[in-house]
Amino acid sequence: MIEKSDPRAVSQSVVRACEERAARASELAGLFTAAAEPLRFAEGLFRAQADAARRLTPDFAKAVEASRSVIDYVAAQGPSALAADARGFQSDRLRAYWGGMLEFDYLSRAALQPYARFLRERGIALERPEGPCSACGGAPWIAARRGGGGPNSDGSARSLLCAFCALEWQLPRIRCPACGEEDPGKLPNYAAPEHPAARIEACETCRAYVKSIDLSKDARPLPEVDDLVSLSLDLWALEQGFTRLEPGLAGL
Repeated sequence: MIEKSDPRAVSQSVVRACEERAARASELAGLFTAAAEPLRFAEGLFRAQADAARRLTPDFAKAVEASRSVIDYVAAQGPSALAADARGFQSDRLRAYWGGMLEFDYLSRAALQPYARFLRERGIALERPEGPCSACGGAPWIAARRGGGGPNSDGSARSLLCAFCALEWQLPRIRCPACGEEDPGKLPNYAAPEHPAARIEACETCRAYVKSIDLSKDARPLPEVDDLVSLSLDLWALEQGFTRLEPGLAGL
């Protein structure tokens, strides 16, 4: 394993990223009353992750100790079912999630996100099962659309954002990130006037979807945070029988 960066500098980089997410969640909570509750929860979750990030080293056991900031926050402030899960949380779930033995575990993912990003930014192999993300094997939980895309990008460049280590990579719009389908007729988009920047990018072949946020006109949004403003799109997609490739911050 090659360590490329000063651990203190990388830790501060992860802290800043968490704090930026918290600040964006706070800003949006003041603008969108209907989404204020999940956004306020997300704000606190990001601050707890920032606290954990300040104490990270490459040692997994230290990461488990640091993750208590996140688990304790969710136990105290989370929605009732999630808070109850956090109060009974056992740290062996973290190792199981890291090893790919748990398909999806909201608490483990939230607790270990800072550590996964810390290792990736230091150039240390994460040694996890293979998956869509080339760095950690995680799945994308959101996409971002920016101007200047190529002929297969539907007018914009699409980037996928890993839900675990925060790696970002490009994928043409006319390709399903789940099954690789490339027939435009089987890759519909769905949007709603009340959420002009967000849309559902679905696949009729595998019935998976990813939500994307348009950054071509406004680069301020953080897609993984702004996602919470348009949860009604996810609820609609579920009603139509689509499954999100990786749940977002709301667990949808």
